[in-house]
Formats: sequence, structure tokens, C-alpha cells
Amino acid sequence: MIPDNGHNVCSQPPKPRPETEKKYREAVELYATTDLSCADISRRCGVSLSGFKGYICKYRRHLMLARNGIECSPEKASAIRMDQRRGQKPSTHAKYKEAIAACGSMDYLEYNVSQIAREFGLSGTDLGRQLRTHYPEVLEFRERARQRLGLNDNLPRGARPWSKERYAGAVKLLRGDRYLTVQEVAERCGVSYTGLEQHLIFYHKELIDNRIKIRKQAVGQQRKGKITGRGSLHAPKPAVVEKYAEALHLYRTTPLSARKIARQTGLPVKGFYKYLQTWHMDLVCARRNTPYEEGQSVDFSKARKYNPATKVKYADAIRRLKQSDLTTAAVAAEFGLQPECFRQYLKEHEPELYAHQGMAQTENGRAVSRRSMAKYAEAIRLYGSTSESLRSLARRFGLNDCSLGQFIKRHFPEVVEEHRRVVERERERKSAGTASVSVPASSPAARPVAAAKYPDATPSCREEKACAGSMKAETDVPPESRPSHITAMIRMENKVVRHG
Repeated sequence: MIPDNGHNVCSQPPKPRPETEKKYREAVELYATTDLSCADISRRCGVSLSGFKGYICKYRRHLMLARNGIECSPEKASAIRMDQRRGQKPSTHAKYKEAIAACGSMDYLEYNVSQIAREFGLSGTDLGRQLRTHYPEVLEFRERARQRLGLNDNLPRGARPWSKERYAGAVKLLRGDRYLTVQEVAERCGVSYTGLEQHLIFYHKELIDNRIKIRKQAVGQQRKGKITGRGSLHAPKPAVVEKYAEALHLYRTTPLSARKIARQTGLPVKGFYKYLQTWHMDLVCARRNTPYEEGQSVDFSKARKYNPATKVKYADAIRRLKQSDLTTAAVAAEFGLQPECFRQYLKEHEPELYAHQGMAQTENGRAVSRRSMAKYAEAIRLYGSTSESLRSLARRFGLNDCSLGQFIKRHFPEVVEEHRRVVERERERKSAGTASVSVPASSPAARPVAAAKYPDATPSCREEKACAGSMKAETDVPPESRPSHITAMIRMENKVVRHG
């Protein structure tokens, strides 16, 4: 027995929101009282087609069933399942429902399909087609039961020999590795599309199931030359290919921009852009030096959009850099390029070449920028050979003391060690000298010394010069060896210098 398509359980239909009901009220009235299509009704009432169909299916299901020949109450409508059989309309199911149930009943087993069809006022051919298409299990049940009971109508079963011969080539193509539509195969083999489709439904149901499975796997995939979830080939139409053939050739072989190519070939700019992004994204990514993998989204936000002409502009300069030991600035000057723009282009499109440009190798094997090396060279030499402080050296050469210190620590740690040893030796030398007590330059005891050292100066000038000399001597002493008052004076002086 074939079960009923509907369920016996009745449930209350869902209720829409008041604003939704008000929105579709006019459209629902037209749907219930006229034969207008959903598309015509949606255009007339100013509502979206998909929204209106969804509203009818969810909240006014009984009206949809009535249009398909199934009369029922709103309560029962929600329990009736539609399209239980692939390709079968609800109205068709309602028409053949009782006859198909009779075919699956033991009470009608002595009757053949044509006799059952006449009992219900139907065509035997149409009923047989419904059984073969949507209910093959009913036919198998009848054959087994009739054979068991010894009932035989002496009617042929299965495909006719001439039918097998006619559609053999088409079936072979459909079973091939390449996915082809039924319509395409029918045109190639010169057979009827509807006849081939019916032949497949009747006698090659496993082939149809396999094709449905392939299409389900392809849902959401947009790969050029592959099938889609609809079973069609994802490829541009021949007319579209011919339209953009010349422009595509220029885009592939010249550095001209897409806009210039479109104008040159008389094509719409937006249309050409869309054609490239849809069917030739690999070429677009190649121009922008961006990795591309078919089927994967491309992120252009991290790649600077250079015109292809820019690549041609820098090509000779890049070749010169690779073949010589010249600096980036020297090559830029040779080819009349802006150095910073050239460096930026190298950084984004030639990262390996950029990493090796403008770098020099130190004795310890470290790679150092030539520009920075020239900037800090003298200060580094003095820092490693004298006890002069880092801050003093930075002031002398007009450098930032933090930048100088970080550069030395990063690239020349041995210079830091040498400076420490020089300071230690200087400290030991001073401690081993005369144990004389320092006398402030402004004290009376120091005035004869100042007079002998500065004979031509006035007493006040002698005192100032003596104080300055004393401060210079104390400044050259390492911070840890300075007296506290000298350290405080130096800090005050630095503060004044910094703040003007």
C-alpha cells in the first residue's frame, strides 16, 4: 500500500505579524480571487516576489494548495507535504492518488494498470507513466505478487529494443566523465529531449540519482569549466567570449590598464571589469602580484594597486640593481626615478632584492645599513676608544643619544665592552694618582692657581673660567665617579638646554 502524502494530524497555522499581514493583504486577496501569477501580483501590489511567495507558503498554505487542485482547511493545510516525489506537482498527486493506492492494493491485483485507470476515469498511459516515474516500487510489488499468484497478462515489460537502441549513445555520453546536460546530449545525438528524459526516468533511475548527487556537491561552487548546482556549466557564453576577445588579448599581452583597453576597443568599462573578475581573475591577480587559487576569495586590501605601466617603468632599474653593487639611490638617479618611490616598489614587489639593498656587512658578520653606518661611524669609533659618555658624543655629532645607543647595542656589542674597559682603566688611573683634594675654583685657596693660569683676565673672569674648566673635567668623569653636586649641576644644565 502507498501511504498518503498528507498527515492526519491537524495543527493551527502560524500567524503573521500585523504589519506583515497588512503589507500583503491586497496581494493575498488577488491571489485568492484571481488567476494572476505571483509575479503579476507582486508587480501590481509593489511587493517582492520572493517575499510574497514565502508569505503564501507559510501563512496562506491552503490558498496555494487550492490553486494546485487540493481543497482543504487552513488547519489541515500545514500538515500536507508538497513535492514528496521529485518533479510531481501537488495537483498531479491529488489526481492520481486514489488510483496509485489501488495499484498497491491486493484488492486490485487481478486488474492490470489500464483497467485500474478506467475504474478511476484516468488514462492508462498516463497512470502507467506516473507509476514508472514516481512509484516504481508499486510496479515491483505488483509484479512479484502477480507472479507468486500465477497471474500473467502476457504484456511486455521493460524498455523496448528499439528504444534501447535509439537512446544508447545518449546514455553512454551521460555516463561519461564529463558532466553534460540532458538537453545538450539530446541535441548532440539527435533525439527528443522529452523522450530521452522519460527514458532515463523509466529505465536509468540510478543514473539520475547519481547526477543529482553531483549537482548537490557542486552547490555554492563557482569554478570555471565546472558544473554548478543547477547542472549547467560555469563558463561564459560564446557570444560573450567573442565580444571581449580583443580586449582580453590586449590585457594579457600589454601593460595597458583595463580602462584604457575598454575605451580603445569600444567596450563598456564596467562590463569589461566584471568580465575579468568573473572569468579571468587569474590575470587580474597576476597583474597585482597577488596569489590566486581558483574557488578562493582574493584579498586585495594588502596589495598596493600598481598600474602595469609602473612595472615596465621600474623593470630596467631592477635589472640594473640585480647585476651591479650600486645602491638604490644611485640606480634611481641613473634612471631618473624618485628614490623613495623606487624603494617602496622594491619593498612590496621585490622583497628579497629590497632586503639586500643599502646594506653593508660588518666585521662580526652583521648586516648594517650603509646610511646608518656612515652616520654613526665616528661616534662609534670614539665611544670604543675613549671614556666620553654616549650623551656627550651624541651632542657633539648632532645625534639622538637613544638611537645611537640602540644602534651600538644591536650591531656592535663589542664596542660597548671596549668602552666599559676604557672607563675602568681611567678610573683606576685616577685613583692611583695623587691623593690631592679637589678645591672649589671659587675658594680663596684656588685663586692663586687661577691667577697663574689666566694672567690677563679680571678676577671675576678668572673665577668663571676656572669653574668652567672644573665642570668640563668633572663632566668627562663617568657618572658613577662624579661628586653629587657636580651631577646635580650637570642635570640642571641639560634641563635648561632641552627646554631652551
